[in-house]
Amino acid sequence: MDALGNDSAVSRVAGAIAEPARTKMLCSLMDGHARTSTEMAVIAEVSASTASAHLARLKEDGLIRLHTQGRHRYYSLADAQVAQAIETLMVIGQNVDSRFVCATPTRLQFARTCYDHMAGTLAVRLHDHFMVSGWLAPTVAGEGAYTLTVTGETVMAELGIDTDKVRAQRRRFACSCLDWSMRRPHLAGALGAAVLRAVIRRGWVIQDLDSRALALTSTGRKALAERFGILLESAERAGPPHSTRAPSYY
Repeated sequence: MDALGNDSAVSRVAGAIAEPARTKMLCSLMDGHARTSTEMAVIAEVSASTASAHLARLKEDGLIRLHTQGRHRYYSLADAQVAQAIETLMVIGQNVDSRFVCATPTRLQFARTCYDHMAGTLAVRLHDHFMVSGWLAPTVAGEGAYTLTVTGETVMAELGIDTDKVRAQRRRFACSCLDWSMRRPHLAGALGAAVLRAVIRRGWVIQDLDSRALALTSTGRKALAERFGILLESAERAGPPHSTRAPSYY
């Protein structure tokens, strides 16, 4: 694509994201769940017809996907690249004010989903531990990509992760994603998604039904301390799987 074509494409996608109602819709899908147009209208605080128009624009620009099951229609983010772009834009948005003070709600700041992988304080600490322990290493090509060391392969196997299957996916194996609340990297890519599935499957964290928040369980806190030496404050305890708070998607 030539320079003019690139400019035009970037402008169009930026315009699609920039509209406030569409931004709310995209952010609501950052938890990896699919939602109906009715749910999206409520989230964006617009009428059903307006929501349909917004969703059509987002779909046309390749930012979301439509899933049809019988008479039901659901929308999700197009892929992990879209989620990473939104997370990066959140970081850039906070950079507008050089006096950075994180205003992210405590539960979301501690642990949340970033599309299909984990973000927040817990995710950053896991990323750092994987790096310091020599389980993850930057690839020769760089660009935020990682490879697993021999020891790292063993650790992932102990978590129940089949790294051969993870590598076979048509996406980046492991890479960094700049965390918007911490401004430091957490683990993304196919491996990051596999780690999130593993900790949910083991009952270490519980995902909210109405937000991106992940609640750490007592089992999870004990496992993180014993396996990875990550000690967490007692205040960072598990909440109910369905939060009574108003939904928060940012």
